[in-house]
Amino acid sequence: MTDELVSVEDHRERILSAIEPLPAFDQPLMEAFGLAAAEDVHASVDLPGFDNSAMDGYAVAHADVASAGDESPVHLPVVGEIGAGQQSLLAMSPGTAVKIMTGAPVPAGADSVVPYEWTDRGVANVVISRAPELGQHIRPRGQDVGEGDLLVHTGTVLGARQIGLLAAVGRSSVRSRPRPRVVVISTGSELREPGSSLGRDSIYDGNSFLLAAAARQAGAIAYRVGIVPDDPRAFLNALNDQLVRADLVVTSGGVSMGDYDVVKEALSPLGTVWFGGVAMQPGKPQGFGTIGEDAVPIVTLPGNPVSSYISFEQFVLPALRRLMGRTPYIRPEVDALLTQGLRSPEGRRQFARGRLTVVDGRLAVTPVGAQGSHLIGDLAESDALVVVPESVTWVEAGETVTVLPLDEEF
Repeated sequence: MTDELVSVEDHRERILSAIEPLPAFDQPLMEAFGLAAAEDVHASVDLPGFDNSAMDGYAVAHADVASAGDESPVHLPVVGEIGAGQQSLLAMSPGTAVKIMTGAPVPAGADSVVPYEWTDRGVANVVISRAPELGQHIRPRGQDVGEGDLLVHTGTVLGARQIGLLAAVGRSSVRSRPRPRVVVISTGSELREPGSSLGRDSIYDGNSFLLAAAARQAGAIAYRVGIVPDDPRAFLNALNDQLVRADLVVTSGGVSMGDYDVVKEALSPLGTVWFGGVAMQPGKPQGFGTIGEDAVPIVTLPGNPVSSYISFEQFVLPALRRLMGRTPYIRPEVDALLTQGLRSPEGRRQFARGRLTVVDGRLAVTPVGAQGSHLIGDLAESDALVVVPESVTWVEAGETVTVLPLDEEF
């Protein structure tokens, strides 16, 4: 582990430059939900695919009903009926009407639809007391989407609206990159599973749940591995067992300078994992490299829960988004008014927990609690990180600061 601190950007770039997006393949539409399209998708059909009625009513020739009014209604014979998906009448003659349902194809010879509300709803004959405009209540073929139109471009995240559109033009699958499989391992002989009994020197393992949930929220498939004690052999055995199902491994704990920092002790001899300090608070001790025959990327995070989470945000989240082919890799920054003074260590970029509000119509942020790296209760109450540059040691209340909102999709 080197003594010189590297910047947040340099460590993030170290990770991103070593990771390639996962190979794309055709996936069923519902499996592709939330993923990034890896192809441009063009419409192979028109939407609508035919002229159809926008109302329940009567298909007519506009010239036959143009004079209709309350004082001078028009009487037309009804020569047929067309329901959606039940076309039995392809054409109609001038001087007639055809009962038509919403979504049903408009027969040749008709150029307007009279809604039921403007008629007496006659069966054999209909009395029309109001005239539509020419073409009114008809949805023309291709009005929404034309054959050949670009519907989805490469990189578009496929949400509900995009999935619905692709299905509407007949696509049953779309080429996209799969969800990364992330293995999350917590290390520490003091850790216990939630729900078990605690000794005086033990704590519950919150980190693996925190990181696995964050990975899942990012769109990945998360595998939370049971607690691994501070034993290098046990750690390596657990790690090797998991590599077969991992596109990325994330560990928490065991990367600092202590006598029982098992991750660093186990992985340093391999020569493929870098360990060092990053100029940030919290989250100084970090590590990254590759392991196994398939060179699976591994990001090793510090063990304090706040350090672990903020490190995930800065380094693991960008890696996951790169694997999925999603950009941008990091959360967009916004400016906010700081409501309380905030101290920061010189030479470190601080990521302070904060809560966003609106003050006098302007976005504001209030620091939450103390800034200790073990205070997960304060972390849970936060919805933003206040970013204080390395050269700044004090920010006055009322100053504008850079903020990373944590709960906004991007």
